[in-house]
Amino acid sequence: MALPFLPGNTFKDPTKTRFHVSHSLCYKNGYAIPKRPQAMIGGEQLHINQLTEADLDELANTRPTLTYGNPTKPAPVEFIPSFVAFDKKALKFHAYFKQTVHESPNEYYRIRDIRIFYYLEDDSISIVEPAIENSGIPQGKLIKRQKVPKNDFGDCWHWKDLNIGMDIAIYGKVFHIYDCDRWTEEYLKSQGIDLCPREECPPDPYIESRKQPLHAYITPSSFDKLKQFLEMDRHVLRFYCVWDDRDSLFGEIRPHVIHYYLVDDTVEIREVHEQNDGRDPTPLLLCRQRIPKVPIPSNFPTVVMELSDEEVKEWLSPKDFALGRTVNIMGRRFLIYDMDKFTREFYQINFGVENSEPIQVKQTPAPPAQQVLPPYNGFGSLEDSKQSCLSLIPQPPKKDLMRMLENDGKVLRFAAILNSSRPEDENRKFIISYYLSDDMISIYEPPQRNSGVIGGKFLERTRVPKPGSSVDNPEFYHPNDFSIGAPVVVFNHNFVITDADTYVVKYMEQHSADFATETINSLRQKHGTVLQETGAR
Repeated sequence: MALPFLPGNTFKDPTKTRFHVSHSLCYKNGYAIPKRPQAMIGGEQLHINQLTEADLDELANTRPTLTYGNPTKPAPVEFIPSFVAFDKKALKFHAYFKQTVHESPNEYYRIRDIRIFYYLEDDSISIVEPAIENSGIPQGKLIKRQKVPKNDFGDCWHWKDLNIGMDIAIYGKVFHIYDCDRWTEEYLKSQGIDLCPREECPPDPYIESRKQPLHAYITPSSFDKLKQFLEMDRHVLRFYCVWDDRDSLFGEIRPHVIHYYLVDDTVEIREVHEQNDGRDPTPLLLCRQRIPKVPIPSNFPTVVMELSDEEVKEWLSPKDFALGRTVNIMGRRFLIYDMDKFTREFYQINFGVENSEPIQVKQTPAPPAQQVLPPYNGFGSLEDSKQSCLSLIPQPPKKDLMRMLENDGKVLRFAAILNSSRPEDENRKFIISYYLSDDMISIYEPPQRNSGVIGGKFLERTRVPKPGSSVDNPEFYHPNDFSIGAPVVVFNHNFVITDADTYVVKYMEQHSADFATETINSLRQKHGTVLQETGAR
């Protein structure tokens, strides 16, 4: 076991007698020159690698760090995130899928060409179908940009899984990739993916069948269209006709005007509007177009296909229009009863028609039905109910403005009690206010302490009809009916007039011609003044 290298634990070599240090500094020509030591303390041999100048030169050439030191480290590469490096970079693949057609005798399936865009930024996919004009198929973006699942284990499609000539199933549809663009090809090759040979998209059978022209041999016509344009420009035949629609529900005879343009054999139908006819002011019933003489079958797809010479053998011409003839245009029957002066001259010159007297088609209007007002239903006032029957938009009933201005603020107040068999109504007192401006009545019950009845407004301001009057022609209360002791029935409540204020007596005396003498005398007797016989009427 070795002893630790501590004082007292070391052994001296008894044979060693020299302990001097060999010098390492020499003088040459008066200059101090360092000298490499050749021995250790005591003259022992120094074990060092004795290298020659050739060895040192070789080490300096093979390992420059021995001479120049360690080189400086280069700056770290700048980090660029994926959403910046792959921004606006997408792989574009050309693909197609077959769509089965079940309800068409002309085709069994369709070839629909699509574009698959793979966005390297976030590994999302979108599928777009280029729109074809007048295709009748909803096209455009089939699948929005999203991560598309690859299987049921949660894996999504990656760009390493896409290649030319392969089939990919996305949401139940199988797409076959047959081509890609140049940038996609270069990118996949740079990532070490070998692309399969390019393919061609198979043609759609229905489109190919439409491209085949139908063999039709038509003898050139001798008709000169340029001559027709130069001679018949701005020449229009005008026919006055009626459309008899009385066979349908709520049908009627409606007047129209047919314009036949000789320059291109087109027809236009304008509707004649009358005052207060209740119809929209549309000027045209049929815009200017050519009309086939034989109606087109109802199963012809006019929405997606245009009429050609195969469907229409003959178009309407001036010889098909004549006075008194019924013309079938778009399923509507138009009876021609008159024409203008130019049209008469045209038919006389070209067709030899002499008799062109107009036909009478107007019917005598039925007498207007007598307006019978419905019975009053009790909602609202009688005047308001009548206004709703007299016009479509009810107007407020007219009021006597002069009477309202003259009697504004004039109110006749009478005291009354309730004529009731119930004992709790014996001590109840009421104030009946009669408004001279509109003949309305309001009733107020003054509150009494410990009466058990809550006082206040008993009747809102309204017109009160007399009992026994008719509903349609009611008779309302007048100040003559409010004499002392007179009964007043207000909506099945019996009141008895017991008193009136001094203003009522003065007002009736000033306007004695408008009120009954008995009413004025009863009020005067109540207030202590009796009308003399000389002033009685």
